[in-house]
Order: sequence, then structure tokens, then C-alpha cells
Amino acid sequence: MAQAIQNIIIVGGGTAGWLTAGILAAEHNADNGKLSPSPKLNITLIESPDVPTIGVGEGTWPSMRSTLKNIGISETEFLIHCDASFKQGSRFFNWTHSANTRNRSGEQYLHPFSLPIGTNELDLCPYWMPHREQVSFADAVGQQNQLSQLFLAPKQITTGEYQFQNNYGYHLNAGKFSQLLQKHCTEKLGVTHIQDHVTSIHKNDNGDISHLATKQSGILKADFFVDCTGVKSLLLGEQLSVPFICQKSVLFNDSALAVQVPYPSPDSEIASCTHSTAQTNGWIWDIGLPTRRGVGHVYSSSHTDQDQAEKQLIDYLRPTVNIDVDNLEFKKLSIAPGHRQVCWKNNCMAIGMAAGFIEPLEASALALVEWSANTLAKQLPANRQVMDIVASRVNQRFSQHWQQIIEFLKLHYVLSKRSDSDYWHDHRESSTIPDSLQQQIELWRTQAPNIHDIQHTDVLFPAASFQFVLYGMEFQTMVPTQLKPSLQHKAQQLFSENIKRTQGLKQILPTNRELLAKIAQYGLPKI
Repeated sequence: MAQAIQNIIIVGGGTAGWLTAGILAAEHNADNGKLSPSPKLNITLIESPDVPTIGVGEGTWPSMRSTLKNIGISETEFLIHCDASFKQGSRFFNWTHSANTRNRSGEQYLHPFSLPIGTNELDLCPYWMPHREQVSFADAVGQQNQLSQLFLAPKQITTGEYQFQNNYGYHLNAGKFSQLLQKHCTEKLGVTHIQDHVTSIHKNDNGDISHLATKQSGILKADFFVDCTGVKSLLLGEQLSVPFICQKSVLFNDSALAVQVPYPSPDSEIASCTHSTAQTNGWIWDIGLPTRRGVGHVYSSSHTDQDQAEKQLIDYLRPTVNIDVDNLEFKKLSIAPGHRQVCWKNNCMAIGMAAGFIEPLEASALALVEWSANTLAKQLPANRQVMDIVASRVNQRFSQHWQQIIEFLKLHYVLSKRSDSDYWHDHRESSTIPDSLQQQIELWRTQAPNIHDIQHTDVLFPAASFQFVLYGMEFQTMVPTQLKPSLQHKAQQLFSENIKRTQGLKQILPTNRELLAKIAQYGLPKI
């Protein structure tokens, strides 16, 4: 009988490593957040004691709520420990036109986390189109655009942990998040933590990784290895020689400058969505935590240089802070946009940046970590004999996810009408646009995106996400001429219900800062 998979080694810490450890342990070794008397897996995480985490992955999707709940971390503890705030989507400024074009200063739209009202009953998009000059798509089908502009939270203090009035993820301090996960995994979920240097990686004759040699801990053997070593991809990339597929010809951004800045005052409003503001040769992210903002400029080094990127970032910051922005020190980050050909080879799976990374637009990085870790946890093969079957299935889904991420991010650039630089012109060149995306855009000129446009299940971005971006950026789809009167009546009921719900939530929801202060004082109710 083939040997069971019992020993797993995760190489690398950070958010990717510790999330993977927690998800694996919760699935196989714990019940209701408590360690079982006889754990199924021996999970060891080894990380170098002197490799700093990047610390700028500060945005999550709503999926993080389920992840935290499943591994047994209370939302109150998470919010307080990780200096976290609520995120209800991404707001885009000046993406359709530059700020000085057609006097459009302040142009913006929201890609919210809540799906359109009545999604399970009716796709409202075709019924909104005849009224698109009167009301934006986001306002017609949901509440979060208006509520987030008022800095309102997605829930009340009486709403239970991980429950909501409007769907939400988080903004968080990435370093503190890793620390919380490490503490929880080692103290509550039985994960072994080794701080040591891996000096060499060794393989069996069949190509599997057999063991690691370390500086102080000797030989470490396992049945399965998880590569969370970041862009180095020491196991999957270097040792197992899985090729890297560069995507710079599609998504140009390969550099970023990051900085943390204080609020003008302790009671400054906390934005409840990520702000993404387009620039001449890139865009600026702005993430609000309770105690500070995390801000960064993502740009293409082929279209501009660091000095110009710094100048635009300083110009962006100057009106919003009361510090000397000219003497700020920026953290320079290099991005290799792309992903490995597969994420799983032999007895090794890469998760996080070891498997791939694309610019942080739409914050898909941690969502893909969650998907990868959950997929491994739920599909972990019983033994080596059937591992390649599972790996093939996972790799197929991995490729599908990357294709969708790349096309969805590229869509933001393709739809832009900005003409202030080669950067925006080049993004609209057909040679830089995937064929499948060009076909979709051609189709969407005649009909709105719908579930039939997405060829596989378990997608990261549903059809509604494409609708929010398309119509937030003034894309023109033919207005349908034949709509059933009965469905038009149903659509009007949903539109009216949305208006009432929006007005009602405006009256009862606290601001982001007010709710976070109450949570720190009272905590959220347990469910």
C-alpha cells in the first residue's frame, strides 16, 4: 500500500506561508478551531530568521472572512491586533479620462464587493441600460457606492462577527497579520515553527523533493513541500525548474514606490474602499488603516523613471497630509509580472509570490493565496500514487485563474480613453491585448457581460465584476430593444428596493472609524 501523506513542510513564512499553515491545519487537524487529539498531518513551517516580509499586501477580499473564521481566529481579535479596517471594494479615480481632460476632475467609479441586488433572481444590467444617463450602474444595483463615499462601515456594532449588512473584506497591517497567524498556528493549531536557513534542497530519483538541509536543524524530510519563498521560488522554480511565464507584454507595470503616512488628525475619516488613482504612467493605491494610510505608486519603468514617479506620488500626497512630503523616504519594489507555468509539480506546490505575481490592481494576490491553500487542503491526495492526478486538475484551474486575472486587470487599461502618454496608448494596442479579451469586448458592444461569458466555475471575478468596470468606465453596449414586460416590472421592483435600502442604511450605519472604535471597546458579538 502506498505511503500516506503525513508530513508537510512549508518553506517560507509571511502571509502566504502562515495562511497556508493555518488552512491546512484547520482542515486536517482541528475541529471548531481546536486541535484534535490525533492530528492527521505533521505541519512544519521553516523560515529564515533574517528575511524581512515585503509588508505591502494590505488589501483582502471578502473570502478572508471565511478563512479567518474557519481557522478559528475571532474577528474582534483580528481587527484590533492587525490594525485592520473594513474594505467594501475598489474606487477608481481618473481612469477613463485624465483629470484635466474635459474638466472631469474627480471622475470616479466603484467596483464593490456586494453583488447587484436580486442577482439570484434577475440580471439587472440590461434593465438598467435604458436609464444609464440618469443613474450609474453601481448606484442602480447596489448601496456601496453611496455608503462608501460617506465613509460608512458595512455593519453595525450589534452585527455578529463576520456577518454584514454589505459584503466586505479588510485593509490590514501585513506584518501584524503574519504575526497573528504565526501565533495562532503554533499555539492553537499545532504547527511546528523552525527559524533556520535552508542550505540545500535534495531530490529523489523520481524528481520528488526528498529533504531539506538546514544550517542548524539538520535534515528535514517530508512527504509534501509547499514553496512560499516569494519571487525566488526556490523549490518550484529553481529546484524543479518550472518555467516562469512573463506577462509584461500585457501588463506593463514592473515597479512600485511605497510609503506610510499619518492622518492629518486622529479623527480623520477612514476610507472603506481602496482608492486607485490613475497617473500618467501608472496608478497610485491609497489604503486607509485606523492609524495610518498605506500609499504607493505602481508604474512601468519602460514608460517613466523613478524620479518622475516619486514626483507624482509626492504631488498626490501633498494636499492630504500635514507632514513634509518632500523629505519622505519611499520603499522601492520591483515587480516581475507573470506566473509559473504550473503551481504543482511532483510533491511540491507553490503558493503566493512563489507561484506568480501581477501588479496589485484589484488586490488579487491574497485571494489567490487563499484559493491555493484551500485547494491544497481540500484536495490533498491520500498518497503519492494519486498525487499527479490531483496536481493536473489543480494546475488546470491555476492557469484558468491567471488567465482571468490578467484579462480582468487589462480590461481597466483597455477601456481607458486617456491620451496623456504612450503608456495608455500602448495598453490599447491590439498586440498587447489577449485575443480572448478582444473577442469579449467585441461581444459586449452588443450585449452586457453575463455568466455565459465565463467558461469555468469557481471563478475569482464573476460577471458582475466585469459589468461594474465596463459601465463605471462609460463603455457603450447596445441598449436591448426587447425586454419582457413582466421582467421589466420585476427589475423596477428591485431598483426601488435598492433605493429604499440605500436610504435606510445611511441612517443606521456608523462610519468606519466609529465602528472600529466601538469594536476596540466592546468587541463584536460571537455567532
